[in-house]
Amino acid sequence: MPRWRCIVVPASSRSTPSRATRPIRSASSWRSGSGDGGGRRAAVGSGAVRLAYLQLALSMALVGANVAVAKLLAEALPIAMIAFLRCLLATAVLWPLARRLDGTVHVPPAVLRNLALQAVFGTAIYNAGLLAGLRLTTALEGGLVLATLPAVVAIGGAVLLRERLPARQWTAVGLAAGGMAAITVAQAAGGVGGSGLGNLLVFLAVLGEAAYVLLARRVAGRVPVITASLWMQGFSALVLAAFALPDIGTAAALASPSIAGLLVFHSLTASVLCLLLWYAGLRRVPAGMAGVFTAFLPGTAALVAVTLLGEAFTVTHAAGFMLMMGSVAVATWPGRVAR
Repeated sequence: MPRWRCIVVPASSRSTPSRATRPIRSASSWRSGSGDGGGRRAAVGSGAVRLAYLQLALSMALVGANVAVAKLLAEALPIAMIAFLRCLLATAVLWPLARRLDGTVHVPPAVLRNLALQAVFGTAIYNAGLLAGLRLTTALEGGLVLATLPAVVAIGGAVLLRERLPARQWTAVGLAAGGMAAITVAQAAGGVGGSGLGNLLVFLAVLGEAAYVLLARRVAGRVPVITASLWMQGFSALVLAAFALPDIGTAAALASPSIAGLLVFHSLTASVLCLLLWYAGLRRVPAGMAGVFTAFLPGTAALVAVTLLGEAFTVTHAAGFMLMMGSVAVATWPGRVAR
């Protein structure tokens, strides 16, 4: 996790009132923190929470923007090559970060096996499904399909982990299904640029990511986040190498500065920066509230797809977008805390 630096003011430079002139605070002000110190602490605390909100929102916004970036890359490079190079770049950056922030960490063999499975589902299958799907469908519809993730994770937890789903989780599942139906209707009506098969492949990516999330629950807290990510990126590179290396000649496309820049941006934001921003935000915000910020993923994906890629946004897409956003909000909005 990021280490926060503190600036220490030398004692000689502090202006401290004498005991005789120091104001006397009542017992109630000490309890409520209404004095000067309490006010400063409250201000600093609220500022830290606002910063955490910004970090969480930016993390998910970058994930959403990367949907359009992935589509552009999928049109220029083989799918396996994109995923392989992304993992290599991420590993090169995460290695020194893990050594600096986490130190030397012993990872038990059982955890390593779990991380390897997470790499297969959350990196290899996720990227293969996403990139293959985006070759056929639009970034707009791909982003909307990705918004089904919270509902799919809820279903997976109920089926595989025997978790009991509250009523609102079933509501989220229903809204997500309605959003998928709206996208299907858009295709049946002759939607421009989209593809039913492409959307299905993106949904396969969602299933892979959901499996990753459920597997992560088995080893939560046993390995630092950056170290775990380093191992997963390394495992993923090994898995993808067999598929990417036969097409190594296609890497010549990286001679184009635009393609190389997109790949570096995609690798460092999706696999490194989003991770650091998300877990930095989680230091100040409960996980339940943080889940609300996943709504920025489909929102940013739709915005980038329409404004930068010029994709069509129909009334049916708008209906699907509202249903998907509703599903994300219902699935992730924190419950009421008993007093």
